[in-house]
Amino acid sequence: MPEQGSAGAGAGRALIFDFDGLILDTDWAEYLSWQKVFAGQGQALEIRDFMHAVGAPRVMDFRLLLETRLGRSLEWATLEEERLRHRAGIFAGQKVLPGVRELMVEGAARGWRVGVASSSPRSWVFGHLRSHGLDAWVETMRTSDNVPAMKPAPDAYLLACRDLDSDPARSLAFEDSATGVGAARAAGLHVVAVPNRITVHHDLGAAHQVVKSLQGFKLPA
Repeated sequence: MPEQGSAGAGAGRALIFDFDGLILDTDWAEYLSWQKVFAGQGQALEIRDFMHAVGAPRVMDFRLLLETRLGRSLEWATLEEERLRHRAGIFAGQKVLPGVRELMVEGAARGWRVGVASSSPRSWVFGHLRSHGLDAWVETMRTSDNVPAMKPAPDAYLLACRDLDSDPARSLAFEDSATGVGAARAAGLHVVAVPNRITVHHDLGAAHQVVKSLQGFKLPA
C-alpha cells in the first residue's frame, strides 16, 4: 500500500472510505464495551453520551466521565482488560458492512482507485482490513500516523487523493460522521454519508447524499 504519491495531474477518480463505523461497525463494539463497564459500576452509558466521541478529533475520556459520576477513582487495569476482551468477542462476530466489499471490487474493476481516510492508527485500520480480506483492494491508507491534521481538517482526503493521483472533484468519499463529512467536503470530494446506529443521531446534512446503506450503491458512469 503506497503512502506517498506524486502530486501528478490528478486526472483519475478515487473512492475514499472512512473506516470506523463505515467499513466495519467498530463504533458499535466500542460503545457496547464501554456500556458494560459503566453498567458494572451501576451507571448508564446512553448513545447520546457516546455519539459525540464518534469521528471526534480528540479521544473522549470515558474513564474520567465514569469516575466523575462516581466521585471516586477506579482500578482500570482489570476493567480495561475485561472491556477489551468483551470488545474482541463482538469483533469476532462482525462482518463488513453491507455493500462495502462489492463497491470496492466494482470500483477497482471500473478504473476507480480505492483508499481509506481514517483518524484511527494505521495498525488498527490495516489489521481489520486484512482480517476481512479487504487489504487487496485498498491502495493507500491515510491515518493518524501519517496525516498532519485530523478530521475535520481535509488533509486525510487530500493526501489520499494525491497518493492515488486522483482529482478530488471527480472522487467520492464515504463517511458516517459529521466530522468526516466536513473533512471530505473541505477537500472537495462528493460526499456520501452512511449513518450507522450511533451516527444516525449526527447532523449529516452537509453531505451531498445520505443513504441508509452502500448495498446496491450505483457508481456514476
